[in-house]
Amino acid sequence: MDLTKIVSISGKPGLFKVTGQGKQSVVVESLIDGKRFPAFAQDRMSSLEEISIFTENGDKPLKEVFVRIHEVMGDELGFDVKKLSNDALKAEFAKIVPDFDVEGVYPSDMKKVFGWYKLLIERNLLDFTEAEAPAEEPAETTKDA
Repeated sequence: MDLTKIVSISGKPGLFKVTGQGKQSVVVESLIDGKRFPAFAQDRMSSLEEISIFTENGDKPLKEVFVRIHEVMGDELGFDVKKLSNDALKAEFAKIVPDFDVEGVYPSDMKKVFGWYKLLIERNLLDFTEAEAPAEEPAETTKDA
């Protein structure tokens, strides 16, 4: 799963796919409505590859959080993030990242993670095949002489 071309832009809803490069900008396409526009340095873009969640044992990359959501909940979250209370949201997030930093991860962060997961699943941009357990290698056979 390569999240380097998927970005979040501060102050803009949803996620964006980097589609090209301008002279002093990056061309991005909204994953919500498909509109393209230039994003400049002052827009504060963050690649999903670089984002991580604070835990009691260090940081957990967002990619690993997405894999865990997929393992626990599959492609459907089973709840509407916008309608959950903060306590219910924290309980759902704890199923995914049980050791998340309670003081460092805000409910708004949790909503973003679940919302981004849902959006990426809907657009078929998450590939969990490489995250699956590797197939067992065939046992070596020995020839008796």
